[in-house]
Amino acid sequence: MKTLMVEFGMGSSLRRGDYTQAAERAVRDALWHNSINLAELFGFDKSAMKITLDVGVQQPDAVDVRVLSAVFPYGDVTVNVQRGGLDVPRPEGDGNPTVMANVALSIAFDMERVDD
Repeated sequence: MKTLMVEFGMGSSLRRGDYTQAAERAVRDALWHNSINLAELFGFDKSAMKITLDVGVQQPDAVDVRVLSAVFPYGDVTVNVQRGGLDVPRPEGDGNPTVMANVALSIAFDMERVDD
């Protein structure tokens, strides 16, 4: 397996304190940073992509990894959620914090393709 690209993203949930929403926005932010179609560049089917998504939020157990996996229309997606990101208290001191999530998105292929 050879990692060919890594992108980074940041997302937030301003008022709802929704860790999944913040992480999903961070994934989309990372995806919007590139327009390279690696599969076609190397002659692979898009389903051959090995996607590793590392997510950092203050409450990892509050992230629905199925929602994050569903952002990707193809490829084999692995989602790892760990403690990171940032919770910013609301100025009023009550309610949900503003949640900030960070992601690193890695794309890899098995470069030893076997053609039929």
